[in-house]
Amino acid sequence: MQSDLFQDAYMAKAPSAAGMSLQNSKSIKYAVNGECFARQGAMVAFRGNLQFERKGQGVGGYIKRKVTGEGLPLMSVRGQGEAWFAHEAASCFIVDIAPGDALSINGRNVLVFDASLSYDVKVVKGAGMTGGGLFNSVFTGQGKLGVTCEGEPIVIPVTPQAPVYVDTDAVVGWTAQLNTSLHRSQSFGSMLRGGSGEAVQLALEGEGFVIVRPSELVPTGPSST
Repeated sequence: MQSDLFQDAYMAKAPSAAGMSLQNSKSIKYAVNGECFARQGAMVAFRGNLQFERKGQGVGGYIKRKVTGEGLPLMSVRGQGEAWFAHEAASCFIVDIAPGDALSINGRNVLVFDASLSYDVKVVKGAGMTGGGLFNSVFTGQGKLGVTCEGEPIVIPVTPQAPVYVDTDAVVGWTAQLNTSLHRSQSFGSMLRGGSGEAVQLALEGEGFVIVRPSELVPTGPSST
């Protein structure tokens, strides 16, 4: 059989090492030799001897998710084999996290990560519930984190001299050392007259970067299966 489908760019290759790699711009391959964690419902294919189990969040994690609306519905992937992960054809990227790093990221943008990483759901400082419930998952430790972005991301450096203001529905994540607060860009009178539709943004100050997706649409929640 012959087809353009069989060109080298589309074919799955044998893994050269255990761990995470990009299959293409829309999916991540994980050569599992032990355990990793992934977003529930994100596995699109696998081969080998792998077991998939829903990961419990514990009482504390369950309460945080119910109260904040933010959480990581995860599954564990154990055994030996290869698994491919994707979510609604979103762009995929791999972030190498080193000791001392901390990345604050929206749970909806987490795809897969090494078991060596730790995470915690935390309130965005300075924002509280006034931003509609601004909570993110903060990753620390050492390992790789696979993230998604609806479209091509915009990565903006943040410096003490140049803070950045982002739409809360468009932000994907940022270096967790940045200081955050809510910024009102129009007066109350302007809001009453219709305004610009961009009343409040998340302000980020300090030294680091912020990742923004090119869309303000709020995506649907992740699959629970």
